[in-house]
Amino acid sequence: MGEPVAGVGRFKANYAVERKIEPFYKGGKVQLDQTGQHLFCICGTKVNILDVASGAVLRSLEQEDQEDITAFDLSPDNEVLVTASRALLLAQWAWREGNITRLWKAIHTAPVATMAFDPTSTLLATGGCDGAVRVWDIVRHYGTHHFRGSPGVVHLVAFHPDPARLLLFSSAADATIRAWSLQDQSCLAVMTAHYSAVTSLTFSTDGHTMLSSGRDKICVVWDVQSHQATRTVPVFESVEAAVLLPEEPAPGLGVKSEGLHFLTAGDQGVCVQARVGSRGWGRSVHWSASSPRSLTGLLRVWEAASGQCVCTQRRLPGPRQELTHCALAHRAGLLLAVTADHNLLLYNACSLRLQKQFAGYSEEVLDVRFLGPKDSHIVVASNSPSLKVFELQTTACQILHGHTDIVLALDVFRKGWLFASCAKDQSICIWRMNKAGKVACVAQGSGHTRSVGTICCSRLKETFLVTGSQDCTVKVWPVPEALLSKGAAPDDGPVLLQAQATQRCHDKDINSVAVAPNDKLLATGSQDRTAKLWALPQCQLLGVFSGHRRGLWCVQFSPTDQVLATASADGTIKLWALQDFSCLKTFEGHDASVLKVAFVSRGTQLLSSGSDGLVKLWTIKNNECVKTLDAHEDKVWGLHCSRLDDRALTGAGDSCVILWKDVTEVEQAEEQAKREEEVVKQQELDNLLHERRYLRALGLAISLDRPHTVLTVIQAIRRDPEACEKLGATVLRLRRDQKEALLRFCVTWNTNSRHCHDAQDVLGLLLRHEAPEELLAYPGMQASLEALLPYTERHFQRLSRTLQAATFLDFLWHNMKLPTLPAAPSVAPSAL
Repeated sequence: MGEPVAGVGRFKANYAVERKIEPFYKGGKVQLDQTGQHLFCICGTKVNILDVASGAVLRSLEQEDQEDITAFDLSPDNEVLVTASRALLLAQWAWREGNITRLWKAIHTAPVATMAFDPTSTLLATGGCDGAVRVWDIVRHYGTHHFRGSPGVVHLVAFHPDPARLLLFSSAADATIRAWSLQDQSCLAVMTAHYSAVTSLTFSTDGHTMLSSGRDKICVVWDVQSHQATRTVPVFESVEAAVLLPEEPAPGLGVKSEGLHFLTAGDQGVCVQARVGSRGWGRSVHWSASSPRSLTGLLRVWEAASGQCVCTQRRLPGPRQELTHCALAHRAGLLLAVTADHNLLLYNACSLRLQKQFAGYSEEVLDVRFLGPKDSHIVVASNSPSLKVFELQTTACQILHGHTDIVLALDVFRKGWLFASCAKDQSICIWRMNKAGKVACVAQGSGHTRSVGTICCSRLKETFLVTGSQDCTVKVWPVPEALLSKGAAPDDGPVLLQAQATQRCHDKDINSVAVAPNDKLLATGSQDRTAKLWALPQCQLLGVFSGHRRGLWCVQFSPTDQVLATASADGTIKLWALQDFSCLKTFEGHDASVLKVAFVSRGTQLLSSGSDGLVKLWTIKNNECVKTLDAHEDKVWGLHCSRLDDRALTGAGDSCVILWKDVTEVEQAEEQAKREEEVVKQQELDNLLHERRYLRALGLAISLDRPHTVLTVIQAIRRDPEACEKLGATVLRLRRDQKEALLRFCVTWNTNSRHCHDAQDVLGLLLRHEAPEELLAYPGMQASLEALLPYTERHFQRLSRTLQAATFLDFLWHNMKLPTLPAAPSVAPSAL
């Protein structure tokens, strides 16, 4: 078999970043504005502002010290945002413009842990890790109060909703609530009822009642006037936040009377454990409250008077769904909940119906795929049991739950509606996306005895899929006919998948499986440094590809030739012939493991990604690396190309997903247009010189950014006796940017003794007619002067030596004494 022949498709030359999905929330406080249009959240050193409608990050606010943000708060009037950093600085922002209007020291001796505005948006309270509570006047810019007495970190501060009462409440590490009087500058009461950290404080509309929640599994109703607990409600779960609901009926929340009701965000400890039987299919399930990874957060509505739970949210499937924060935007009718997976969930406040989901942080992205017949969506598998589906046009996000451990790999079927996932929980799932873009799990299967690390779908028809596991086996799973019918719906729950064939293929972990375009061959790549070729559907061994020095991470069939590509931890990519299992080509260029490889340009080029964070484009015919794309900061685990071969998708350990666009045709068109424009300008320049229109000629030459062409124009002006006098006027009439360019060109000309006179003429004009202050304002003037001085001094010395030699010659000429020549004999006229 010969080498792969370049197809009729054009070669790609470059990709550009079309879109980047980055983390915008890494834990900490989250806040909705009063209108429910903007969402504020902490992401390391920044506070990100999201547009709730589109999910896009509108602005990122970062303090000048570039330290981590420890606390922030938005004023009730939505006008002022204040942030606190680990550098003990407070910044006041005009957040719509992204400008800091004031920056001052927090005076706390340790970082600020919490802050809150008063109802008038004029006072700000800060609680520090030093146990102090300070109050600031935001309008007049000074500190008004300093309260001491709280032991440990003050993690909670809240103003009373009635500004006339001037009351401030705080809670610290001792699980007590302190009431402070701003008028008397003293502590009014220390309220004790909790036995663990207090997590939230909220007030009734009339200000007479306060509700506190804690991790001691109780909520306490307080009388603000007497500072006494009037009711203790056991909620039987750790509560991270509690919200008092408006005193009005809400049937959707189970609120049928006008009494005091509140909503809690907590966790329920449930754990699903699987025990696999001898045949690998049986699974027994029991429930326990032991595993913190499996906590599932719930929203509950309680009636304060009776202590009864009147409404419980439907349990979210999957582990790690415990809620860490909850807030109510009453005016917008929205309820915000935050999960431990850094997912932000927006509910309708009247019915707890989920309206929007935002994936704040994906941790390490392990795999990515395009979805839909037109690649309108992407699915992301990260270091989490849940999958995230993004609509590319609107950034709308869906969070899919089905696995109980980290999802390791993805693949999509030919039409784009069905895709499959496999995980550490030894299971696989098949998902279907409908025409509205909603995704649901339609089939599940299990049978492997260890983590399932790779999965591949059939290529010709949606008939089967193949999985590879750490148990060194490969399984072939037929797709049930029920999933392929148009009317099939997952109303009855996921269909059970059963393996058709199981084959032990390698001696170590299987890292990659690939199905040939004709669905008749299977390739496997393993940590044992070999790839193998198998005949489907019975998995009969056809041959072994040996040659890599380390384990294989990826195998991929060519779409057009009988060739297999393998990517290895030895940093190389190899192409193998399927007929005789020989190595055709080896591509070297990555500095670390090559994790993924894909064929593009109809099988004539390769895209590869590696542990070095690079994505490389290779041309197979000449083994050349055409382009290296450097946009990730960690291992690039995921790589997938679109159906039209015009876009690529990558996901990496830096939690970023990047959509790349093929810009080869665009760049070639731009280059062609640029060449044509230069030809037209060159012709116009020749015409202007011929017509002696030197000012326009000089400006045009400068716009071409060609020093030699500008020099030609200057020389033409200096050769013309009439125009030479107008050189000064011509140069001085140029725009400032043109003068700056001319000065840069002079630096180049001055390095050559043949052109130095032209450079010195132009310099002389600029120095005589431009003020020194204006010249110094030119960007790069310092560097230009440093480059001009040594060559100018050298030219001056050369001219000085020439002048001395000419003076000496003149002296010799005037002092030379020539001997008197003998007079010629005169001839008599008669002799003529």
